[in-house]
This record gives sequence, structure tokens and C-alpha cells, in this order.
Amino acid sequence: MTTTLRVADAEAMEALGSRFATLLAAGDLVVLDGPLGAGKTTFTRGLGAALGARGAVTSPTFVLAREHPTAAGVPLVHVDAYRLATARELDDLDLDYDGTIVVVEWGAGKLDGVAESWIDIAIARSAADETREVVITGHGPRWAQLDAVLAA
Repeated sequence: MTTTLRVADAEAMEALGSRFATLLAAGDLVVLDGPLGAGKTTFTRGLGAALGARGAVTSPTFVLAREHPTAAGVPLVHVDAYRLATARELDDLDLDYDGTIVVVEWGAGKLDGVAESWIDIAIARSAADETREVVITGHGPRWAQLDAVLAA
């Protein structure tokens, strides 16, 4: 259930996000992890563009969460959990996990028990160039075959 990809640059990261848009539906949760500048927001921008999100998909660092209505009909909720210390603080945002697609940056370890199935995407940026190593792990029954879907 884990797939590792090499992503060439920011444009390719955005394209990866766009590709994920075809896989996601209401109730899906994507957790993005990686250092500053790794490409978490760039991935989400590609996802939002492919879903037809209204409004600019930018880092919600200071507002914590932004909901974008989409042409697909399922809102995209983009969360930046960097300033949140615990799962309880994230829970206090009262997100609609069932009726939206939720993408959480900096969410590792802060979403325990929120969903039966989710996708973890860990992004590491190369020190030498613009490439990124992206490790995608599906959890739960919904994503049991994620590696096969990504390989197709």
C-alpha cells in the first residue's frame, strides 16, 4: 500500500495533485507531510485546479482552513495544521470530513481516529535540485489498492 515516486519539479508536483483529483470523492482525507518548501501547497493547488476549485488555493497558514467550492460539487477543504499542537485543536475546527475532500498539511499524528481510510503523502525535497521524493501510503479499506491505481 506504499508507492514511492520521484517528482521532477513544482510543475510535476502540481500535475500529481491534478492526477489525485480523479481518485478523490466526498469523505476522502489526504494528509501531507514534509518540510517548508517541499511542495505540499503546490500539490493541493494542482488538486484544486483539477476539481475546479473557486478561489486561489494558497497556504491557509494564518486562517488554518479554507473551504473551496468546486465545479465537481464536492468542496475542497485545505487545512494547515502547522500551528496546531494536538489532534484536539484540529478537531476544534469542526471540519466536515464526510461531505468534503479534506487535505491537511502538517497533519501527521494529528488525525488519529478521524477516518477509517486516508492517504498519507510524505514529500522530501532534494538538497541538490528541484526533485522530490514522494511516498504515498494508503490506509484502510478505501485505499487498499492505491498502489495498483497509481501504477495504472
